[in-house]
Amino acid sequence: MMEQIDHKSWKSWSLVSLQFICLGIIFISGPLLADRIYLLIPELAGLALGLWAVAAMGRGNLNIAPDPLEWSRMVDLGPYRFIRHPMYLALLLTSLPLVLDSFTVFRLGIWLVLLATLIYKMGYEESMLLAKFPRYEGYKQKTWRLIPGLY
Repeated sequence: MMEQIDHKSWKSWSLVSLQFICLGIIFISGPLLADRIYLLIPELAGLALGLWAVAAMGRGNLNIAPDPLEWSRMVDLGPYRFIRHPMYLALLLTSLPLVLDSFTVFRLGIWLVLLATLIYKMGYEESMLLAKFPRYEGYKQKTWRLIPGLY
């Protein structure tokens, strides 16, 4: 008998799949490192931010799906002190320089789909974090969603 797929799980994995498809297209349709130094610097900054965010989150708390794990804890250390979604910012900072370095309208369109997916995914993830962690609302008031001082 086929198991029924829960709506939240389907939605979460659809968002993750779309995110990975966009990143995959960007990574295979051009170089993996920007040639221009002014683009390489933000790309490397994005990689560093991603590593910092993963280290702050801890191995047991890491989940590629936006759903909080049953045993997860709320993280407000490292880059999470300033922004709520540093891994998403890391993906955007790493991929945008690649698009700009080997620019095509198609690649920009894929990056815009990635951006829209991550913005939607942030809202979806935050609704689940609010339900799981009572102090998340206060954390939201003290931090920026993605870009300090802007959004």
